[in-house]
Amino acid sequence: MLEVRGIEAYYGNIPALREISIDVPAGGVVAIIGANGAGKTTLMKTIAGVLRPRCGTISFLGEEITGLPSHKIVRRGVAMVPEGRAILSRMTVRENLEMGAFTRRDAKKALLDMDRVMERFPVLKERAGQLGGSLSGGEQQMLAIARALMSAPKLLLLDEPTLGLAPLVVADIFAIVREINATGTTILLVEQNVKQALKVSSYAYVLETGKIALAGPSRELSQEPRIKASYLGQG
Repeated sequence: MLEVRGIEAYYGNIPALREISIDVPAGGVVAIIGANGAGKTTLMKTIAGVLRPRCGTISFLGEEITGLPSHKIVRRGVAMVPEGRAILSRMTVRENLEMGAFTRRDAKKALLDMDRVMERFPVLKERAGQLGGSLSGGEQQMLAIARALMSAPKLLLLDEPTLGLAPLVVADIFAIVREINATGTTILLVEQNVKQALKVSSYAYVLETGKIALAGPSRELSQEPRIKASYLGQG
């Protein structure tokens, strides 16, 4: 579904991504793991069209999307849940969800999707008229995911969805990730909770200082000595 080939991205003259190539198959969950500053968020922003790569190509469903503005990438079926959630805090829950469907042209189906999203996230249904900024951290994360789903994505980019959340909420978020994938949405996941990321995904890439250091089936990577020592706290 997604093919990234030889992507390089810079902040000024500082390289952030160097010759990154990844594949995300339709229907799967692929994880990107790595330490802070490894380039994970930069990669997600580049795929989503927020940042332009200096070289390389990005293809989605067989068509190149390199350099397209982000709203056109959303219309093609790619939605991103950014790190830090970035909800519209002065708008209500319902208004946030409506903004998620802003690029859609099928208003009747969008209304049906609104109902489905509210059923999937009962807490959002209960707080539909409440301002987004008044929600708890976990509720805001659910709102950010629900808002992205309102664009009817084929590919969902999740950037650090459990960052700063309590353990019980983390478990809820990963359950939601599994559920979304089970209904047919492909997921590319950036996550610092490496143990859970490898559990929920089928394939994973390890980024180190802007480069792919390791890649392979998630089950195999969970047994890799370097992963155990660096990310799982196992000697």
